[in-house]
Amino acid sequence: MRIHICTDIHRTPAEVWAAVEDIASHVHWMADAESITFVSESRAGVGTTFDCATRIGPIALNDRMIITEWDPEHAMGVEHRGLVTGVGTFILTGVPASNGGTCTRFCWEETLRLPWWLGGPVGELAAKPILSYVWRRNLSRLKARIEGG
Repeated sequence: MRIHICTDIHRTPAEVWAAVEDIASHVHWMADAESITFVSESRAGVGTTFDCATRIGPIALNDRMIITEWDPEHAMGVEHRGLVTGVGTFILTGVPASNGGTCTRFCWEETLRLPWWLGGPVGELAAKPILSYVWRRNLSRLKARIEGG
């Protein structure tokens, strides 16, 4: 299943990156992320490994994630190695703002595979609109957090 969601945040890519590079802070704007526990000594950059306790409704998972891409102000990539597998990327792109300044288009792309006990490919069809909704709300929370200071 592939999900692609974007929002425009009225801050520069540097300001948006400053808010998302702290991986531990993702629990403050991702409603489905209950906790993050680092497994690696590093807390930033390629190779950083952490477990994310995730809950959507009655389904709770512990998702092992490894940072696979770290391009400050541009992209952060992750590989999911838990029961749900796949890859995801945050992509930051500077775009013209309506007031003549610069804002950041923040896109969240995920390609995930569900285990058989969550329905595999059939479960993905049911999960996609739910995950899309949750992640849209997450991006709204991120936008409010960054724009609100």
